[in-house]
Amino acid sequence: MAFKQEQCPAMEGLSDQALIQVAQYFSALAEPTRLRILNCLRDHEQNVGELAEHCDCSQANVSRHLSTLAKHGLVAREGRGTSVYYRIADPAIYALCDLVCGNVARQLETQAAALGGRTKSAKVNR
Repeated sequence: MAFKQEQCPAMEGLSDQALIQVAQYFSALAEPTRLRILNCLRDHEQNVGELAEHCDCSQANVSRHLSTLAKHGLVAREGRGTSVYYRIADPAIYALCDLVCGNVARQLETQAAALGGRTKSAKVNR
C-alpha cells in the first residue's frame, strides 16, 4: 500500500527567507542540552543557576544555550533584582516536542522488539 504524502499547507507560498527562518528554528532544537532546558521550563520559570543544576551543566553553558533559545523566540527572560528568570515564550513548542519524542519512542520500541526477536531466534538456533 502506497502512502500518500501531502504537502504542508503552512509552507506553501513561504519565501526562501522564511524557510531559512524555519530551518533556524529547528536548528535551535537540535541540541540535547537545549531540549533539557525546555523540558525543565515546562512546569515553571527558573533562573540560570537552577537550570544549570537541573541540566548538570555550568551556568556559562546554560546561558549560552538560553541565548540561542531566546534568539529564536523559544524562551523569554525577565530580570528580577539581580536574577534573570526564564520561561517558555510559546507553549506550542511542547506540542512539537511531544510529537517528535513520541515518534522517536515508537521507533525505539520497534527497534527493541526487532532486536528481541533476533536474540530469541539466535538462542533457538544454537
